[in-house]
Amino acid sequence: MASEVQDDYLKELNPPQREGVVNTEGPTMLIAGAGSGKTRVLTYRIAHLMKFHKVDPFNIMALTFTNKAAREMRERIEGVVGGEAKNLYMGTFHSVFARILRAEASKLGYSSNFTIYDTDDSKTLIKQIVKEQGLDDKLYKPNVVLNRISAAKNRLISWRDYINNPVFTEDDASNMRPEMGKLYQTYALRCYKADAMDFDDLLFNTNVLLQEHTEVLNKYQQRFHYLLIDEFQDTNISQYQIAKKLAAVRENICVVGDDAQSIYAFRGADIQNILNFERDYPDLKVIKLEQNYRSTKTIVNAANSVINRNTAQLKKNVWTDNEDGDLIELIKATSDNEEGKLIASSIFETKMQSQAKNNDFAILYRTNSQSRAMEEALRRNNLKYRVVGGLSFYQRKEIKDLIAYLRFIVNPNDEQAMRRSINLPKRGIGPGTVEKLVVASAEHGKSLWDIMDNAQFYISGRGGKQVEEYVSLIKSFRLTAEKKDAYDCAAQVAKNTGILKELYADKTIEGMSRYENVQELLNAIKEFTDDPERTDKSLSAFLQEVTLLTDEDRNADPEEAITLMTIHMAKGLEFNYVYIVGLEEELFPSQMMLSSRADLEEERRLFYVAITRAKKKLHLSYALNRYRFGRLKACEPSRFLEEVDPQFIKVNKKFSSTAPLSSADSYVTKNFVNNLKKDRSNRKFASAPQHQPSADFKPSDTSKLAEGMLVEHPKFGFGKVTVIDAEGANKKARVDFEKAGEKTLLLSFAKLRIVED
Repeated sequence: MASEVQDDYLKELNPPQREGVVNTEGPTMLIAGAGSGKTRVLTYRIAHLMKFHKVDPFNIMALTFTNKAAREMRERIEGVVGGEAKNLYMGTFHSVFARILRAEASKLGYSSNFTIYDTDDSKTLIKQIVKEQGLDDKLYKPNVVLNRISAAKNRLISWRDYINNPVFTEDDASNMRPEMGKLYQTYALRCYKADAMDFDDLLFNTNVLLQEHTEVLNKYQQRFHYLLIDEFQDTNISQYQIAKKLAAVRENICVVGDDAQSIYAFRGADIQNILNFERDYPDLKVIKLEQNYRSTKTIVNAANSVINRNTAQLKKNVWTDNEDGDLIELIKATSDNEEGKLIASSIFETKMQSQAKNNDFAILYRTNSQSRAMEEALRRNNLKYRVVGGLSFYQRKEIKDLIAYLRFIVNPNDEQAMRRSINLPKRGIGPGTVEKLVVASAEHGKSLWDIMDNAQFYISGRGGKQVEEYVSLIKSFRLTAEKKDAYDCAAQVAKNTGILKELYADKTIEGMSRYENVQELLNAIKEFTDDPERTDKSLSAFLQEVTLLTDEDRNADPEEAITLMTIHMAKGLEFNYVYIVGLEEELFPSQMMLSSRADLEEERRLFYVAITRAKKKLHLSYALNRYRFGRLKACEPSRFLEEVDPQFIKVNKKFSSTAPLSSADSYVTKNFVNNLKKDRSNRKFASAPQHQPSADFKPSDTSKLAEGMLVEHPKFGFGKVTVIDAEGANKKARVDFEKAGEKTLLLSFAKLRIVED
């Protein structure tokens, strides 16, 4: 079979796909429509370089966004060229550049065993810094601070550039967070002192490395003759700058992507990278992959009718030879709970009629909170499901506890790992003792490890002795780590620290589950070290792999179950039957994405991604009422429903509300758009009476008003602050009111009572 694949891989391709494989020289952009086989083209392009052009795999770098995609590509390439595929420099941006940074770490002042902080580590550190500096933790929430720092790094703005830029300073001051620059500085220096990088640092520091060390840049430019990038529309400024630097000598850069699926601006992705790629490479060869192999004609044409409304796009005509398929069905519910019931009933009937399996179905929503009604309805119908995007295995407390020990063994400067493990299980070392260690480290200019190794000189009494005993334990583990592989070391830690013993002694259901989870972690490490293809089986190598797992890798689950997930999580996946739920104004499109055309077009791309996940049948649903802020709120059908060409959609009478909310002909397809508008206008006329202020209503001081606060207005009622637009005396707040909708208020005139902060 393998030899057959080796001989015939080009015969499997349609003409544009073949062109994308065989034209290997110079800058190339493959514009790949949904379901057009882009992974196959990228895979065979790499295989063709190796098989036909005899390019050494060590000279090829291929960058993806998930480890899963990298593994699948490598396996396919191996089917064509054999075992040489293992020598490709292939993986996610973060894993590939972490590998380079480990090799060149000393040039940036890090050790090769630097720790990689995950999001939780970063938030914990920020929380500590905010507390140490005596700042208001309601204004300087870890999420807010980390997002601000992340956005700066993704735009290649260092903490020095940040604090010296008056635009950032003024912006932070107007948002009542004047210390943001100082927090960025302190956070960056604390990470550096801990010999740690966060996810954004892996890209930021690679840029610094290539920018400031010409010999390193030359080394990798000479090594990598060909650079290939998957999902190019999802790259940020930092990622693209690295790619341009590495490809500058030969310009053999091939990017694959679909601007219509650019949905990660909130993570820093910049759609301009793909829209303006030709400006950087005037000799660019553009190849369009437009044939969809995934979905029915109905689904493909409906998706086109939606995305064609966007102005910022690279024009293409996605088409398919697949069957016409069923019309898209609309489900209308009176409430979010009824929406869940109707969808569960529809799934149950489809399973019976089509002999479909649970894992043929996916329910996609805009926000995680929408899963509740769906889960309850599926449980009542005894339909097995899984929620993707919940707490992953490696985020469970007992797992992070053991991994903290392993991290501190590898990197004794890792303050966050020390804080988590030093009193686990309890050994009489309290938070006060830990703070004394950190302060002593700063005052004496010594590393945290040096202070801890001589703790009794800095901490009197029993605390100092306990710390030194902990240090002795870590030293013994470090000796094991130097001689043994990751599994032997981890097994010794789990046993000798008492973690396993403590969990085993807890005979509650939760305790037994935690014990089993730790055993499963040890099994995972054993599987890692038993892999015959791994050359590096060290503890350090295992920790890097675990830290750089993507959401897709963490949520891999072969279980036969209906999948529930946000649309952002669904990108790259496909299902026979897809339900897109909650298609209501201010939910989808999100109220936060209605202030500009660029934001609205990103929401429309998100809807396009959701539609194109479906292979056989697509359902869309909306509710006319939905609970928000603990109260039932009237909703309007989403504008996106009106943008689907009516010829591809019908209302499902059986699984829709029978409430008399529109005229008798509401299920006639030809009047679909008109009847949506009727539902929207009918809801407006049925609005509740004007708000009556609370008996204790008294306007609050709004000088400290912040995003996320709940407020009351004497006329508009209760609402949530979504945006603060601060410009001195013209300070404004955008508030999403439950009944009056979104309003922008001038705070010098508006009377608002802060209900909850």
